Amino acid sequence: MSDTIDTVGVAGDRIRSIIERVEKVEEEIKDLMEAKKEIFMEAKGEGLDVKILKEILKLRKLDQDERDEHETLLDVYMRAMDTPSRAPLAEAA
Repeated sequence: MSDTIDTVGVAGDRIRSIIERVEKVEEEIKDLMEAKKEIFMEAKGEGLDVKILKEILKLRKLDQDERDEHETLLDVYMRAMDTPSRAPLAEAA
């Protein structure tokens, strides 16, 4: 049998090619993540709030309906926290 064929008939060269392509993409992702980190460090150095920038990025990924729903739920939850809760029945007795 050929050196490039394993016991189940899969071409070793094809497997190697796929693995190497995935490894290359993983390296590119690592480089991009590092570049993203550097951009946020630059923004922080200029006095910008990185947490807010990340929130803006998250919101920009949503369509308008999703963004409106998010803002409505946020408002509802914030108002619910501001409303005094009723005392439990055991404490009222």
